[in-house]
Amino acid sequence: MYLLNILIPLISFFCVGCFGFLIGKKGAMLLTTFLLMLATCLSYIVSTTIVLNSRFDYITLSSWITADNFIVDWGFQFDILTSLMFCVVCSVSFLVHMYSCSYMSQDPHVTRFMCYLSLFTFFMLVLVASDNLIVLFFGWEGVGICSYLLINFWFTRISANKAAIKAMIINRIGDVGLLLGILWVFELIQSVNFDVIFSLSAYLNTYIFHWGFLKLNYLSLSCVFLFIGSMGKSAQITLHTWLPDAMEGPTPVSALIHAATMVSLLSFNVFNLF
Repeated sequence: MYLLNILIPLISFFCVGCFGFLIGKKGAMLLTTFLLMLATCLSYIVSTTIVLNSRFDYITLSSWITADNFIVDWGFQFDILTSLMFCVVCSVSFLVHMYSCSYMSQDPHVTRFMCYLSLFTFFMLVLVASDNLIVLFFGWEGVGICSYLLINFWFTRISANKAAIKAMIINRIGDVGLLLGILWVFELIQSVNFDVIFSLSAYLNTYIFHWGFLKLNYLSLSCVFLFIGSMGKSAQITLHTWLPDAMEGPTPVSALIHAATMVSLLSFNVFNLF
């Protein structure tokens, strides 16, 4: 049931992407909206199950990267925070899908638009449910790709092209901070799994290094680097200049990317890191 909640938006993406020319615009809108409604209902069932029973579940699909002591699995964890974020992401995405059915009904490329929305939702769920920093980074970059595609949806407009490129470049600046944070965490702990990181966090608080007159905590510095990535993706101050230009995309894009899920993304990372 947990994996199905993540995979439903991906199934929606492939169904409409592969067979959209057969089912037509109305069929694509109805199918994607129905599947997102199903994912939303399932997210509330999962959330209720986890919250009421105080469950903490892990799912490991397969090994991904194995290089000496750097081991990464395709793994997901489901706790109370993750389940609540599933409810937020799926609910907002479902409402945006519903709104898009009316707003984009006259657009000849609405099928492609609905595909992008579903793919964006999938990567958001992967990001939220990841049990290590590398899978989180995979979802993170997937969200960035979908943001580029959605902002540049009307790609025949030069202003949309420039806005999408600007968003991509500024987000890469934030991603540098995220990568530095991941590398710093691995250097300290020799692991990127959240359970290992959180279990050793109290011990790592004793690691202090001196830089001139400053005394800096190793773990806090890692959190600062990771937070810079969140700043770029959620358009916080100093990395916010891409946000006004991103309005070149259709209005539902602004609702999905800027008003709801990115704010949720920032909140999720703040709670997880600090």
